[in-house]
Amino acid sequence: MAENNNVEQELDINQLMKVRREKLDKLKEEGKNPYEITKFNRTHTSKQIIDNYDELEGKDVTVAGRIMAKRIMGKASFCHIQDSEGKIQSYVSINDLGEESYKAFKEDDIGDIIGITGFVFKTRTGEISIHAKEVTLLSKSLRPLPEKFHGLKDTDLRYRQRYVDLIVNPEVKETFILRSKIISNIRKILEEKGYLEVETPILNTISGGATARPFITHHNTLDIDMYLRIALELNLKRLIVGGYDKVFEIGRVFRNEGMDIRHNPEFTMLELYAAFEDYNDMMNITEELFSRTAKEVLGTTKITYGEQEIDLAPGWKRISMIDSIKEVTGIDFNEIKTDEEAVALAKERKIIIPDTTKETRGDVISLFFDEYVEKTLIQPTFIYDYPVEISPLAKRSVKDNRLTERFEVFIGGREYGNAFSELNDPIDQYERFKKQVEARNAGDEEAGMMDEDYIQALEIGLPPTGGLGIGIDRFVMLLTNEASIRDVLFFPTMKPLN
Repeated sequence: MAENNNVEQELDINQLMKVRREKLDKLKEEGKNPYEITKFNRTHTSKQIIDNYDELEGKDVTVAGRIMAKRIMGKASFCHIQDSEGKIQSYVSINDLGEESYKAFKEDDIGDIIGITGFVFKTRTGEISIHAKEVTLLSKSLRPLPEKFHGLKDTDLRYRQRYVDLIVNPEVKETFILRSKIISNIRKILEEKGYLEVETPILNTISGGATARPFITHHNTLDIDMYLRIALELNLKRLIVGGYDKVFEIGRVFRNEGMDIRHNPEFTMLELYAAFEDYNDMMNITEELFSRTAKEVLGTTKITYGEQEIDLAPGWKRISMIDSIKEVTGIDFNEIKTDEEAVALAKERKIIIPDTTKETRGDVISLFFDEYVEKTLIQPTFIYDYPVEISPLAKRSVKDNRLTERFEVFIGGREYGNAFSELNDPIDQYERFKKQVEARNAGDEEAGMMDEDYIQALEIGLPPTGGLGIGIDRFVMLLTNEASIRDVLFFPTMKPLN
């Protein structure tokens, strides 16, 4: 359907806005200011009319939405309006509206929001439509939408003007509807299992719970610097100390790091903690959260991500980090006993160790995994038993005290979750915090700080506890087949325009 005024496509945006502003001024002079309308009573949405046509045929309905297309044919016109659930056509004629109202309708622009009352019918081509008896201008659009046939394709502009993106690209709106359903489904599963949803502070006096560079702000009244949280972990475990058996939080965390297709400075995390459970229990609940959510939201556990076919059904592969490296490279770190041997092997393989404080066997194991293994993990896989050097909050393995009861879950060559049997030994935790402080003092801005209050909480007594963190945004990317985190965030962080 062609737009009402094709000349609009040839004028620059400033001229278009000038014309629309003049139309608004004229309406105000006539006492018809659309912005003064405070309420409009709809009876149906577009989808309700289309889904229930047999019941509604010939009956009056009232709808409201944004004009997306118009075709003026003398004394009769067609337009499409778009509401939150889709589009519907309306037939508008001078015979039904009268000369004055029909003239006013012809002055309405693409992007204007209108209300229509009329009866439901089908056109000769079989399109379900509304035969208008009354049209009301509810809001004047002073800035034109992108040209209909090209839409809003510039990705940078789409992210900056998400409100326009949602209007002209309906598939984008569907992605965010799925995001909401995914999060709701996660909540439902956890509540079924007895988890209590809680809220913890975003502003903290100490940065901890993960290895990341924090954002720093200043509290004027207290005259102290504060940190936006980089994780939810430490406060949630304080609640386990306080006597709750199962808690979870879904909330924003903030990391002052680079941006790419998988990273945004603020993102949404799920963290959950369960007393008297361990990392094996966390593997089980991870499988259930992913597989049940896919089944209940998408109707299947078999998904496509990019060019990869992935099955999220339970029964995921479980393999230790050391065994996964051996499986891919043939190198067995069980036979490499010392830091010196590990560092020599890294140099032989031309793997760069970031700084001298990380020249340990555990750090080298992690670097080998990142280099050789991660990209090979297409089907859901639990990699467990991480080195203690890279797991400051996880309990040591009883089989090998150089390792911890920690796992990460990988799908499509990317990490989607991180879990521990939580460290509840206050003496061990204090020593690991000290190592983090030493690394921080040596220049590692991502290293954690000493949290004396958390040590006190552990001294009161943390029961054996399993903990799990899942990146919600990456989970949504997976289930909606989106390549960039910016496509699942309404308003991703963008560099300001000059």
